[in-house]
Amino acid sequence: MIEVAKHPLLEIRSFVTRFDRPLGGIPPSPELMRFFSLDVDAPCSATDDDRKTVRDLLRHGGFKPTGRSKPAPEYLIKAATEGRLSSINLAVDTCNVVSLHSGLPISVVDFDLLKLPLRVDIAQQGSAYVFNSSGQSIDIGGLLCLIDAEGPCANAVKDSQRTKTHPTTRCTLSIIWGTTKLPGRTRQVESWYRELLQSGDCVTEDV
Repeated sequence: MIEVAKHPLLEIRSFVTRFDRPLGGIPPSPELMRFFSLDVDAPCSATDDDRKTVRDLLRHGGFKPTGRSKPAPEYLIKAATEGRLSSINLAVDTCNVVSLHSGLPISVVDFDLLKLPLRVDIAQQGSAYVFNSSGQSIDIGGLLCLIDAEGPCANAVKDSQRTKTHPTTRCTLSIIWGTTKLPGRTRQVESWYRELLQSGDCVTEDV
């Protein structure tokens, strides 16, 4: 379903989640939201060295994962530390919780908004896309991305506004941006991620 270009560091895992109703009709999960804090015990945790390893993964194609372009988990850590991490919807909340504690970037997009075929590859220099409803864009040249028929739409820093989840979303695609330099971490993260989703009466399927 997803063609993955050869890469010396990338260890990717992906799966589809089907929800029994639109995301906008699913209330926030108190059990899940307790993981919005870094002070709770979680099945996965990350060290500063792990975060450096993730940055090395993103640097391989020439991208600079610093400043406003740092890996998504680093944004989540800051938001959680400052008490600013809040509920969006079940799909995004679960993604954020797992990424926050594991240190691995995770993309979650609306599967029905994707245009087949799908592939994972390094975006060409000069590539960019809008990542929020305000119309702000990010330069993604040299960065590993999920790419559909219309172009790059998700990565380990910021996902595209074009394919983000919304209140009527009922099916998502999740991409875990793991690295071979953290052996076993990607599968461990996938296992916890899918367990959390399935506890919310969702169905996950291999890709």
